[in-house]
Amino acid sequence: MDKIIIKDLELFCYHGVNPEEKVDGQNFVFDITASVDLKTPCETDNVEDTVSYAKMIKTVRRVSQEQKDDLIERVAQRTVDALFREFDKIQELKVTVKKPEAPIKAEFDYVAVEIERKRI
Repeated sequence: MDKIIIKDLELFCYHGVNPEEKVDGQNFVFDITASVDLKTPCETDNVEDTVSYAKMIKTVRRVSQEQKDDLIERVAQRTVDALFREFDKIQELKVTVKKPEAPIKAEFDYVAVEIERKRI
């Protein structure tokens, strides 16, 4: 299956189990891989025949910023649900939500959750 990939999309959000995370916010980084049949848009060169990555980014931004979740697991699942709902050409999704500024007393690049779902 062909893929549309959005890598290292940085968004400022308010997720976390600590109360200050919902007040102060922090950067989150999203990686999205959408499995899509790209045969037709490869032939037609028409954006209407594909899934617009610009529109996907708008969806991810809206979903990640419209509410404050405790868990990035929930953020990832809500992102998947919205992308499937808004883009019927997407057959499978892999969504990674990275939290590089997680308030943990340790040195790390980021903590993350990655989920993969197929359209039902």
